[in-house]
Amino acid sequence: MTTSQPPKSRLAHLLERNRAWSLDLRARDPDYFRRLADQQAPKYLWIGCSDSRVPANQIIDMAPGEVFVQRNVANVVVHTDLNCLSAMQFAVDVLKVEHILVVGHYGCGGVKAALEGARLGLVDNWLRHVGDVAQKHAGTLEKVDLATLRHARLCELNVIEQVVNVAQTTVVMDAWERGQNLTVHGWCYSLEHGLVNDLGLEIAQHSQLPEQYHRALTRLHDNLLRTA
Repeated sequence: MTTSQPPKSRLAHLLERNRAWSLDLRARDPDYFRRLADQQAPKYLWIGCSDSRVPANQIIDMAPGEVFVQRNVANVVVHTDLNCLSAMQFAVDVLKVEHILVVGHYGCGGVKAALEGARLGLVDNWLRHVGDVAQKHAGTLEKVDLATLRHARLCELNVIEQVVNVAQTTVVMDAWERGQNLTVHGWCYSLEHGLVNDLGLEIAQHSQLPEQYHRALTRLHDNLLRTA
């Protein structure tokens, strides 16, 4: 009696690459996966964009297990998004991360759509949050003549506003209230050269938020004057 073989997967090439990757790692370090399975103790929570060109671990040269990651279109943090808030709560309360990195990226398609009012479908409702950022800072954006630079500035402004949102979540405020070591940062990544632009936000307690927010906006405004 013959047994039929399951049909070959259309993703067989990816499964093959997975096997080759696993074999290569175990050949170089036989205990690699055992160590990884034993514990997860990252110091960093990365809140970034879903864009496939922005891989969190690779950008900061971290191994698996060293970065806890939450991603969505245009790296938005909304106080009613239970997915993001749950990831943040697990990272802060259970894993005890020490840093939350809100990371946008230049050339973000979601930010561009919000800036131009483009209609993409259901995601338009999500990108309304970025549109709100654009409206809030319309005066700043209007000073930028070149469309590509205006897009870049909104990418930065979006990160700054999402950092504020993170800092105002109950998860982060409760952590600071109990004296937990936790700092929120705002970065913007360049697809062109692979470097991260630190936007100058480093908030380690709630009282620092107004000053840090003002400083980041002032720095961005000064950069606009230099490029004008």
